Amino acid sequence: MIMLTPCSGVFQLVKTLLLSEHAGQVQLKEFARKNAANALSMANMIMGLSSIMCSLNGYHYSACWLVLIGYLLDLADGAVARQLNACSALGAKLDDFADFTTFGIATALLLKTSSFLDSALCICYILAVFIRLCFFSSGIPFMYRGLPCIYSSAILACTSLLTGANIIILRVAALAMILFMVDKGFYPHDRVLESQAWKKMVYVGGVLMVLCSSFPPACVYYLVWSVSYILFPSALWSSKV
Repeated sequence: MIMLTPCSGVFQLVKTLLLSEHAGQVQLKEFARKNAANALSMANMIMGLSSIMCSLNGYHYSACWLVLIGYLLDLADGAVARQLNACSALGAKLDDFADFTTFGIATALLLKTSSFLDSALCICYILAVFIRLCFFSSGIPFMYRGLPCIYSSAILACTSLLTGANIIILRVAALAMILFMVDKGFYPHDRVLESQAWKKMVYVGGVLMVLCSSFPPACVYYLVWSVSYILFPSALWSSKV
């Protein structure tokens, strides 16, 4: 019969604890890998919800900036999911919910006034985003059908900031964005963080603009970025360029 000494018993206990700790660390890393992109989508949704609350309480400036932060988060979540090989059906649904919240409801509230016509415009904008997200698939690899709502949202947020929320200009811009979103035009998949170095620098510039710049240069930067996607989709933003 083999007798276990007190020292061997302590050794076995320490070994068990170390193995258990290692297994826990492995599980934690795997959980983080699988949910890193989902965390970015959740952060995007939180930006959208916060923007909605700001709009409802009259903090228009903050509402616009929160939408632009959501713009950056949305461009990052897909890239992170693919880089970590963590794409999932849950992640895709969460991304759509976040997009609808930030680039649909939150952006539409930037247009709202006490006018019935503006309220109707808000509803039409939300419906356009809903249609755009529902009919996301174009059937062609690396292509979207209809303008991605992230760009129309950025254009409206920047226009609102640069014009002091001039409702006439916002109405015209919103109508144009609705038409772009519901049409059947094709736009390239904007894998900004998975493409050429200059596109990554554009993204980094966007982050720095949010963190360091006063609002006029930052708004012009995001406006040019988004408009260039509409005007030169294949020439500049195609993943094959």
